[in-house]
Amino acid sequence: MSHAVLGLIEQVMSSPWLYLVIFALALLDGFFPIVPAETAVITAGVFAATGETNLPLVIVVAALGAFAGDHVSYLIGNKSAGRLRTKKAFVWARQALDERGGLALVVARYIPGGRTATTLTMGAVRYPLRSFSFFDGIAASTWAVYSALIGFFGGMAFENDPIKGLLLGLGIALSITVIVEIVRWVRKRRATQASPDRLPADTSV
Repeated sequence: MSHAVLGLIEQVMSSPWLYLVIFALALLDGFFPIVPAETAVITAGVFAATGETNLPLVIVVAALGAFAGDHVSYLIGNKSAGRLRTKKAFVWARQALDERGGLALVVARYIPGGRTATTLTMGAVRYPLRSFSFFDGIAASTWAVYSALIGFFGGMAFENDPIKGLLLGLGIALSITVIVEIVRWVRKRRATQASPDRLPADTSV
């Protein structure tokens, strides 16, 4: 069974359409976050270690797809500002934007659901497009490099067993995501505890 799965994946990885698929998945992931773009990039990175794919090309097409997808999301947010303002994710992203500015876009890339919420929010609040493109270029590039290299080093560790390399890469990516979420939760809790308690209202006459 594992040989059949491996054979199928290798066939996909050797397809000339692979890079177009990676671009399309990264683009769609910008406004349709259930698309497995990161998994595709990590997988392509794993097989770059065996020579099936071209690592620099994987990184470039993934970054370009992510950059384009984020701009689509920005445009959607720009056109749907009124309907987004009450959404919980919108409120979170707006707060992050107020605290970190454009860097919120880079940070949100590694938070589940954060990427789409932030790009939509930046469009909804009419964040300057030039600044958005600048920070998004950083976010998309670092994400593409991170995802592809995780797969690549996983593939190198298990050069003779790409499936194990893929599982290692996915495991590392998941672990990093969990760590980021834990750190974010701890910082939020500490900030809440550190804020002064509200004084009770004076009811004396």
